[in-house]
Amino acid sequence: MKINYEINRLLNFAWQNGMIEESDIVYSANLLLDVLQSEAFEPETITEVLPEASQILANMLDYAVEKNIIDDTAAQRDLYDTRIMNCVMMRPSEVIAKFDALYTESPQKATEFFYKLSTVSNYIRKSRVDKNIIWQTATEYGDLDITINLSKPEKDPRDIIKARNVKSASYPKCLLCRENEGFAGTISHPARQTHRLIPLTFNKHQWYMQYSPYTYYNEHCIVLNADHIPMKIARTTFINLLSFVEKLPHYFIGSNADLPIVGGSILSHDHYQGGHYDFAMAKAPIEKEYSLKAYPSVKIGRVKWPMSALRLSGSDKEKLIDLAEYILNKWRDYSDESVDIFAYSGDVRHNTITPIARKRDSNYELDLVLRNNRTTEQYPLGIFHPHAEVHHIKKENIGLIEVMGLAVLPARLKTELAQIEQALLTNVSDISTNETIAKHAHWYEKLHKKYKGHIDKNNITAILNDEVGNIFMQVLTHAGVFKRNETGMAAFDKFISTL
Repeated sequence: MKINYEINRLLNFAWQNGMIEESDIVYSANLLLDVLQSEAFEPETITEVLPEASQILANMLDYAVEKNIIDDTAAQRDLYDTRIMNCVMMRPSEVIAKFDALYTESPQKATEFFYKLSTVSNYIRKSRVDKNIIWQTATEYGDLDITINLSKPEKDPRDIIKARNVKSASYPKCLLCRENEGFAGTISHPARQTHRLIPLTFNKHQWYMQYSPYTYYNEHCIVLNADHIPMKIARTTFINLLSFVEKLPHYFIGSNADLPIVGGSILSHDHYQGGHYDFAMAKAPIEKEYSLKAYPSVKIGRVKWPMSALRLSGSDKEKLIDLAEYILNKWRDYSDESVDIFAYSGDVRHNTITPIARKRDSNYELDLVLRNNRTTEQYPLGIFHPHAEVHHIKKENIGLIEVMGLAVLPARLKTELAQIEQALLTNVSDISTNETIAKHAHWYEKLHKKYKGHIDKNNITAILNDEVGNIFMQVLTHAGVFKRNETGMAAFDKFISTL
């Protein structure tokens, strides 16, 4: 392989995308020579225009493997390609300065720059994200987004062995810590040399915005606390969320709940997630309005959504914050035995909220999704958690992204759904003896009866996609604390009456 040519290609790509200036080319070339253990550089004329650098990086990684610089494993390649890209990456101060300059023109221009940089630098691994299988399913609650997550590579056994022999590190403390910026990574911790952060100040406290390396929707950002402290839903949460959408009004932002089962995958570091996307929940209408005498300027409505959500809206940010805190405190201590809601088991708290904020013209909006994480012998994973009958599709916690209407489903479904398609097309009546898809047997039996004689190779994928989407809608219904029936809606109103 002509590594000199690949170096020139990467330099050209970085220059085209504004990652380096013309005056940086010799300097960046020498950094690449060092990383690639090459001895000399000769400029070449490159005219190609590429949307991303993945093919250039793949060639450089093959070269590194051939020269025994790295082992040919997924983890080693990921560590090394990030190190390569850091040679043509803007410094953190340059990124912040460019963001701030563009922000004076418009917040949207600033985030578009930052998102593009995060993509072209391969920090957002677009070539992998593009492998995800995505579709929408129309339901009575709007078009739900469904994603089968194929973007994260499987671990290589050789990397697992190496990770086992490496002492657990205390730096950075977790994947969200501010100290990840520029971190070289290890076998058990991803490389972050191309990771960049935008500083934000909320309520006189330091926060940072980044993008998710494996985005689930447009401009999927993470806003992290400068301090490594646990997730907590409190008045400051509402202050921070509304301050964020005030600064970036074209983005939404939300927080996972602060309790296990109903929270996200990382509860040890306080953080939020946002982005430039309208989920089905954001488009869902208000089906019933309420009013509180103490908050006449705030509109209050029950959202038509499978989970139990209140929407607060108004132009007075402080009044929204006051009311959100009031509802949170009321909900934390609220019990209703008739619908299995208990605020505490002894000293263990069960009630919390998943909040989401956005701007609508001059008004602020706060969606407060009521959550409860109590478990029983019948529901050991959670009463208001996906029940056993849907675990063949979705068993994991229902966090912020799912709450808003985007299902993140396991990679195994790609293979399993393909086998189910084949079984339906060949009119197999029972799949319970097929070890790979036996978990779907009960669901398959229903599908087989429902679509017998009405299914073919032209409609099978669309039919299965819709059926999976309908199961996700059922998952959200399971997670709703007030069920969408006469008893549940009366119980919802009963809670509102306590306000």
